[in-house]
Amino acid sequence: MIDILYFAWVRERIGLPRERLETNAATVADLIAELSAHEDRYAAAFADLSALRVAVDQELSDFNAPLTGVREIAIFPPMTGG
Repeated sequence: MIDILYFAWVRERIGLPRERLETNAATVADLIAELSAHEDRYAAAFADLSALRVAVDQELSDFNAPLTGVREIAIFPPMTGG
């Protein structure tokens, strides 16, 4: 099982702050493709991956990161400083 956390407008488009899923996806990109194929709200949230960042077990990562042994994925827009 993987916990998936959604932040900012990603959470708003999907309508959930988090969910727990069982997946056979090999990478973060595979997981996102799986979710996008599942429902339109996911497809809308993940339409432009260049507008998103991902953290794997609380470490900033990329979409090619493997999911073997991963417990948590966070998906969020880039942070702005201030």
